[in-house]
This record gives sequence, structure tokens and C-alpha cells, in this order.
Amino acid sequence: MKNSNDNLENNYNNIVNIGKNVFKSEADTVIKCAEILDDNFAKAAIILAKAERIVVTGIGKSGIIGQKIAATLASIGKHSYFMHSVDALHGDIGIIQKNDVVILLSKSGSTDEIIRLLPYIKTRSAFTIALVSDKDSYLAVNSDICLYLPVESEACPLNIVPTNSTTAALAMGDALSVAIMKINKISIFDFSMQHPLGQIGRNITIKVQDIMHCGNKIPVIFSGMKFKDALIEMTNKKLGCVCICNKHNKLKGIITDGDVRRILQKNDNITNLYADEVMTKSPTTISKDIFLGEALSIMSNRESQISVLPVIEDNGTLIGVIRVHDIVRSGI
Repeated sequence: MKNSNDNLENNYNNIVNIGKNVFKSEADTVIKCAEILDDNFAKAAIILAKAERIVVTGIGKSGIIGQKIAATLASIGKHSYFMHSVDALHGDIGIIQKNDVVILLSKSGSTDEIIRLLPYIKTRSAFTIALVSDKDSYLAVNSDICLYLPVESEACPLNIVPTNSTTAALAMGDALSVAIMKINKISIFDFSMQHPLGQIGRNITIKVQDIMHCGNKIPVIFSGMKFKDALIEMTNKKLGCVCICNKHNKLKGIITDGDVRRILQKNDNITNLYADEVMTKSPTTISKDIFLGEALSIMSNRESQISVLPVIEDNGTLIGVIRVHDIVRSGI
């Protein structure tokens, strides 16, 4: 005879509904937290925005959420650290310095390890912000600011597994981080400094000059030379183009692989054909100081996509060549 668990495992709809109910329960909890948000949130955000150093502490699942909050704060440029509440009184409390801001996470607000820690934090003249679900708890009453998270129950059937409570604490940490970004006017460039290998970081920290082909690698001939010379230079340098410059190395035009195909279709005899006659005059160019994200946009957001661009100085001097392939290979 099959038991109820067997029936449940074979009933996909019931299992899906369990998942939906968890999502709904956690979403309802987060909405309640948003609805009761008050001036304490604003005060906490301002203090954190101005803080030189932030320490986040917690134990168990709250500690794991605390690690994420500390990491998020670090990602927006704050000097933030996670300190495990148990290890704190065995030496790690040394991380806390005068005028630090300490965020303490505890659903009950009465977690023994954190209660014992609080007096020692205060003796170090640190400012305390509590994230709790009991606003009458010891931690709520004795911290400088209490951020109340109204969690009536957990999403699990036993009402014991941290689900709604950890989601609420995580959302509060995110809300504080976003508020700090607004207060401190964190720009996309500021953010990228903490993410040099991330997509955004690569887009706006790596410049054209960092990956362009330069020096002897530039395919270039001088004005007055024949089209045949251009073909030889393109073949030797293998960058899909050749730049035509005057004797002062000022760019006059460009011939690309695509241009070559069109030129050969129109001309049966290229012996007496000169590069100046068939080059694209005053081609689209780019500066060495342009970030790769913008360079890619210039090369792709056009009716006729550009696969290669000459890099020039303000005075028109040719200093490099960059291809779409180079940008893509850089990883952006």
C-alpha cells in the first residue's frame, strides 16, 4: 500500500503548488517589510553611506545572509567585512575599530552569541544597526538603530526552517545597498572598479588603446602607391584592411577586405590602379581613449556594420587599428 508521500511524489501539480506557495509566502513577507519601512531605514542608510568601515555579523543562516550583505556592500565600494558571531569573542572582534558601523542579524534578536557580543562592540565606540523580527527583543532595544523585519512565520510546514526570515533580511541588505549607491552617487564607472573582470567592468575599463594593433603591426601604405601595394600590405599584416596615409602619417583613407572584392569585380586590370582612386576617403575613425563598450557600439550600431577601424590622434595621425574580432576576443 502506497503512503501519502508516494502519492505526493507522483503528483506534479501538488509539488508545483508547494513551490508556488513558498514564493508567495516569501514575497508577501518582503512586501510587508517594505510597507512598514520608516525613518530608521533612512538614518541607517545615511550612516552606512558615510561609514569608513562596516562589519556585518550573524550566526547560522543569518550569518550566511550577513556574508552576502557584506559582499554586496564591498561591491559598491564600501570597506565591509563579515565577522562570525561565535569567533568574535575568540579574537575576531579585533576587526572592529572606533567609529565602525556594525550590522547585527538575528531573527529573534535574542541569539545568545550576539547578545554577549553587543556590550563588547559598544566598548569599542562602534555604531550598531540590528536587523531583527522582534522589535521588543534585547538586540532591538539595545542597538543604536533597529530595522524591524515583520516575519510572522516561515514558509516551511514546520515553521522552523529560515525561509521568509532570511529572504527578508537579504532584501533589507539589498535595499540598504541601493540606498547607499544613491546617496553616494555611485556611477557605473565606480561600480566597474570593483568588477574589473565582470561584463560591465570590461566594457568601461578597457580602452581601445589597450588592445589595438599598433607600430609595425599597422597595415599602412602611403598616398600615391598602387592598389597592388595595398593588396600586398593587407596580405602581410592580415588585419582585413590597409590604411592610406600622407608623408606625415595623417590618415587619408582606408581599403578593407570588402572594398577589395568590390574593386576586383569592377576592374579587370589593376596594374595601373592607384590606392587613392579606390580607397574610402575620410573613413570612420576612433580615439584610443574610447572604452571598448562604446567602440563596439560604434562598429555595430550602423546600417553598414564596420569590422575594422583606424585609431587616430586628434590631429589625424594614424596610431593603430582595431577590429570587432579584437573586442570580442577581449571578452566583453
